[in-house]
Amino acid sequence: MPLVFLLYALFSSVFIICKVALEYTEPLFLVGSRMVVAGLLIGGYQLWKNREDFFKGFNCIKKLLGLAFFNIYLTNVCEVWGLSYLSPAKTCLIYSLSPFVAAFFSYFLFNEMLSWKKWAGLLIGFFGFFPILLETNGIEELAGGMWGFSWPEIAVCIAAISNVYGWILLRQLVKEDNISTLTANGLSMFFGGIFALSHSLYAESWTPIPVTEYLPFIECSLLMLLISNFIAYNLYGYLLQKFTATFMSLAGLTTPLFAAVLAWFYFGEVVTPSFYLSLAIIFLGLLIYYQEELKEAEGITVNTQTTV
Repeated sequence: MPLVFLLYALFSSVFIICKVALEYTEPLFLVGSRMVVAGLLIGGYQLWKNREDFFKGFNCIKKLLGLAFFNIYLTNVCEVWGLSYLSPAKTCLIYSLSPFVAAFFSYFLFNEMLSWKKWAGLLIGFFGFFPILLETNGIEELAGGMWGFSWPEIAVCIAAISNVYGWILLRQLVKEDNISTLTANGLSMFFGGIFALSHSLYAESWTPIPVTEYLPFIECSLLMLLISNFIAYNLYGYLLQKFTATFMSLAGLTTPLFAAVLAWFYFGEVVTPSFYLSLAIIFLGLLIYYQEELKEAEGITVNTQTTV
């Protein structure tokens, strides 16, 4: 159990480190440089360890480029750009939209039938985002927006949606095309990083590169690389062997809380009541949804045992 909380504390710390890094560089360059380095390291390891699998990945180049665009480029660029205007706690909370997006994708793309209790849980959780989304600060208002929501909030919502679609593409590559997760991640990180750096060349000032102070930028980038790309995702895979995906998803709602504590400690940011109201409603919606999912799973198990 302590490792579960350590995992989400690590995930939340990445948002804090990223917020610090943005004081010394631009969002697109931060994403691109980190992903290219991570892709080279992971891809280089696979090329040395499993060369056949590495080159097999190029047979599915269209899917890999799709994964690079959605799961690496669009997800991270929208997330980091939104974070440059939002607090880490609010960014983490909006990113918690992912489980709801996954459920909607399952319904519309894979025709997965949902009971009325699951729909109720999804709707409750979805509306739980409104209290925090409707609350904006002066920095967010400078970025503009539409329909009462700021562009940074919309960007993080797009990141959450794109991330879920990226996981669907990754699953297809692993299950249908028999490519290892390391190969898919390494190549998609590299290509996604190239997309971000190419965008940075046109949108950000390179004099010679978009970095104001090199040492803090390098320190933050290395920390994010170590914590996010190497420790946290591998730890998540390990914990999925110990705990159910349901429990891990619910435990993931501790990420905004960890982010709120760390943001208060490092930046002196005070979390408003709307943050806790949104968190409570979202947790209630997820709880209703996953309780129904557990009941359905138990029913399938009982029917299987009866048949046997």
